[in-house]
Amino acid sequence: MAKKPKWVIEKEQAKRASAAETVWLFGLHAVRDALMNPRRDKLRLILTPNAAEKLTDAVEASGMTPEIHDPRKFGAPLDPGSVHQGAALEVKPLDWGRLEDVALSGEGALRLVLLDRVTDPHNVGAILRSAEVFGAQAVIGTRHHAAPETGALAKTASGALERQPYLRERNLADTIVALQKMGYLVLGLDGEAEQTIEEALEGRREVPVALVLGAEGPGLRPKTKETVDALVRIDFARDFGSLNVSNAAAVALYAARA
Repeated sequence: MAKKPKWVIEKEQAKRASAAETVWLFGLHAVRDALMNPRRDKLRLILTPNAAEKLTDAVEASGMTPEIHDPRKFGAPLDPGSVHQGAALEVKPLDWGRLEDVALSGEGALRLVLLDRVTDPHNVGAILRSAEVFGAQAVIGTRHHAAPETGALAKTASGALERQPYLRERNLADTIVALQKMGYLVLGLDGEAEQTIEEALEGRREVPVALVLGAEGPGLRPKTKETVDALVRIDFARDFGSLNVSNAAAVALYAARA
């Protein structure tokens, strides 16, 4: 029997590792929404008596039997700084399916948010909330150099992680090209850009639009800038530097609405 190439073995190992991966969600909001989400694989639930009382309906809906822990000896393996409010739930990461299925599903003008090296889970959580509010099809990061699904991300997303698709693709430039082939107009946000979002979308608000945002400081990578259809900026009333990336995502989604 022919020996498998090293890359095939590594790919299979990575797939097995990601299948075995679990995430601890914490906080009443994040845990409640995960318990109510039929798509979510739920493994272990730890609650204090007080949190169990507050989550009675969600626990019943999930069919899970919680472990009740004394608040002083809360046994979930969380970071000591985590504000868990007496609720922690071990889950499998969500699988939202293929890029093309997610990107082309939905009514009306399609909108996506792409993230170029945005690694802070609090920023990504806040971006998921904005994406849900403005009806974006998905938020898309990369498998490396992007915030993975974590308890901190879920807590900042305040439930949006359960409802708002968050995909992580292998390569951002390849993802941009794939979206362009699907008919998306891909706009990269850059403070130095000559045109505003509104100017770039003049007469084209009904087309599918993907907005690409980079991390604060470094911004978009050169390869990303080369690949997008156009670079655009948010129009500021005064010159005071740049917005935090999660605020920029909210403003950009509002500016790009149909």
